[in-house]
Amino acid sequence: MLAAPARLLLSRCCVSALPADKVRYSERRLEAAHFPPMAASSPEEESPVGRMVADPVSLCEWQAWGSSSTVPSLVVDVIDDLRDLERDLDAHMNFGGHGGKLRGPLKIPEDKKRRTLFQSLTDSEQKIQYFAARQIAHRMLGSRGYLCQRCWLAKEDCMCSRVVPCSLWNGIRFWLYMHPKDFLRQNNTGKLLWQLFGTQSVSLCIFGIHEHEEMMWDAFRSSGKEKIWFLYPSKSAAPKLVQDIFFNSSYSNLDGQMTDSKDQPLNFVLIDGTWSNSAAMYRRLKDQWMTLWEEEEPPSISIATSNVSVMHKLRPQPSWDRTCTAAAAAGLLSELHHFHPELCEHSLDKQAEAVEDTLEVLLDALTKRRLRKGRSITRKERKMVSLR
Repeated sequence: MLAAPARLLLSRCCVSALPADKVRYSERRLEAAHFPPMAASSPEEESPVGRMVADPVSLCEWQAWGSSSTVPSLVVDVIDDLRDLERDLDAHMNFGGHGGKLRGPLKIPEDKKRRTLFQSLTDSEQKIQYFAARQIAHRMLGSRGYLCQRCWLAKEDCMCSRVVPCSLWNGIRFWLYMHPKDFLRQNNTGKLLWQLFGTQSVSLCIFGIHEHEEMMWDAFRSSGKEKIWFLYPSKSAAPKLVQDIFFNSSYSNLDGQMTDSKDQPLNFVLIDGTWSNSAAMYRRLKDQWMTLWEEEEPPSISIATSNVSVMHKLRPQPSWDRTCTAAAAAGLLSELHHFHPELCEHSLDKQAEAVEDTLEVLLDALTKRRLRKGRSITRKERKMVSLR
């Protein structure tokens, strides 16, 4: 069972009691262990510098970003403390630049309180949860009024009108296990899945957010381990291929609906983060799997096909055989259709095509944005620029 989040109130910390250099060293060790350094922020992460209203986050606002959970308690705490800091210093918070980072008069005081609180936490689980909550709170506040809540693009580049919603076969449920630093990234592709299929078929689960992780593991306990698959190329155990997945008779002879009310959909977990961060995310999944079912390796599958995602043109990958989250989902659906004739009537190939079409829409929106801002749109040109 994942530890419940402690109530973390920044305003209760004593800044003067902590040597700053020791706090930074402690933070660097934790981030190195659980959050490996990311590649340089892409231009798509920028947000304009400006004053943001630190109103409380309502359930409606939180779920409009793609979540189906209640507002995480630690995210509420972080925002409340920012509001207290605004009041105490008689200043307004400002966000801007890559990742929508806090700027202006609150930046240094908030950073000192953050380091103080971080040092006061007693175990790594609390630190992970706080790290995630702070990332989510800052990104959400910094994106208010700037990003579209459905497609996570700047409102001037919104692609929502070009996305054609599609129904995912109800025998499948996707879980998007997202790194906090990928939340609200404009070039993130995992978000396309719930924009296309809806949050009833695609659930967002953010690494380190207690409410999300509990919701996911509760669903797994209900479905049973036989109906859970992790789409991840595990190095410690040979992952199975899509054709190795077993479908019992309840999944055939369907007219779009389950024949047995006791049947649960197959749960597919997609790890949505950089390749460097995905290793830590997978370790966390493995640890929880071991706690629940006393098995060292969760059931992992790999996609046999190696079609290059269209997003590879804009978003760098470590190698050409690796792909983005949405393209991986499309590949999975396509292979389920191809390797399991009993599922052909559910049009999984058409659903895969819908994902690929939506990827094209995202690529077009990001390309037009880069051209409008005078930026390079090819991997080769951007690499040459970075080397100058």
